[in-house]
Amino acid sequence: MPSTPFTVKIDDEYPESDGKPMADNTLQLDWMLKIIGELRDQFVKQNVFVAGNLFWYPVKGQPSIVTAPDVFVAFGRPQTYRGSYKQWIEDDIAPQVVFEILSPSNSQEEMDDKVDFYDQHGVEEYYFIDPFEEYFIGYTRRKGRLTILHDRNGVGFVSPRLGIRLVSKEGFQIFTPDGREFQARDERVQELLDEFQRSQTDLATERERSELEFKRAEAATKRAEAERLEKERYAAKLRELGVDPASLR
Repeated sequence: MPSTPFTVKIDDEYPESDGKPMADNTLQLDWMLKIIGELRDQFVKQNVFVAGNLFWYPVKGQPSIVTAPDVFVAFGRPQTYRGSYKQWIEDDIAPQVVFEILSPSNSQEEMDDKVDFYDQHGVEEYYFIDPFEEYFIGYTRRKGRLTILHDRNGVGFVSPRLGIRLVSKEGFQIFTPDGREFQARDERVQELLDEFQRSQTDLATERERSELEFKRAEAATKRAEAERLEKERYAAKLRELGVDPASLR
């Protein structure tokens, strides 16, 4: 029996695609997927929406005002299916954090326009990442405007909203709030599998140690019981011979 076809309602007024690829190259795509995957893990089962390459329409009735951040995070919105992010049906919550990953096709004018767009439409934090030169530029909203951050001591920045740390002192890196470096999904899965295998090995070793200690304790108990019975047998023989065992102590 053929399966029921899956259909999605298309919104002609607010398109969900511009026909362009999600990423221009594998390095850009890898960083997008790495950031999306790590943030979704961090906020799993929380009321936080993490998405990538999704059209964001901030103003109802003006579909020409649109952008598609490489990655964005909207606190206070559920992690459910969307064809686009229409802000007026999202409790008018603008994405608070945005990431853009540079590709060779991006122009300086285009990136400047992105900063202006995010500034105008309420983004609280914006991180521009150049994966080729391995550095980032961060912006946070201060006094109502996105203001560029300056890493004066080389330790990077901690995102006020996300708690993650971005560093580009010796190559660009991002760290989780507990200090683990962001990983690709296959790396993270393999790490968890390795941790599970180590835990199982440690558990088996501990079980073997416990069993050995139990056997030793059981053997000691049996020896003590045998010694007690032997002493009682010896004392009984002495009493048969008229000798008080206590007098021999």
